[in-house]
Amino acid sequence: MTAQPPHDRDSLLAFLAEHGIDQTTHDHPAVFRVEEGLELKASMPGAHTKNLFLKDKKGQLWLISARQDTVIDLKAAPKIIGSDRLSFGNETLMWETLGVRPGSVTALGLINDVDRRVTFVLDRGLWEADIVNFHPLTNTATTALGQTDFRRFLDAIGRKTLVIDFAAPVDA
Repeated sequence: MTAQPPHDRDSLLAFLAEHGIDQTTHDHPAVFRVEEGLELKASMPGAHTKNLFLKDKKGQLWLISARQDTVIDLKAAPKIIGSDRLSFGNETLMWETLGVRPGSVTALGLINDVDRRVTFVLDRGLWEADIVNFHPLTNTATTALGQTDFRRFLDAIGRKTLVIDFAAPVDA
């Protein structure tokens, strides 16, 4: 494996504080899949997320963040987001670009993608949520951000966001 990424949980939370980005972080047992954390999430307000780290046939990397209950059809997604055929990105690429391991994929990992190798896709349902919840680079906690603060984070790291409505019908 490669060297430690520039940001871990503590430095991410410090970055948020330095940039005046309000957040609340809740510690909890490790959660690896959306289904595992349903009971924990019930007590935390806001939209909870699922995050897919993908690679297309041409080698482009993608991070799709959506509400946990959003259906993402990986066969239809290339047409929707403008990519080639998609498959899941491997652990090495995930670590090199986002600084996270499987089970901890998060939009907050974009802070580690200094070379802008990953295209960020956000589901409209998440873009419109008042509060969004992401792992803070580890699956043993959840960080809640108001929408304004989440957008301030994306601005602070200089990330453009492709907002897609995955609930909209796809043209054949």
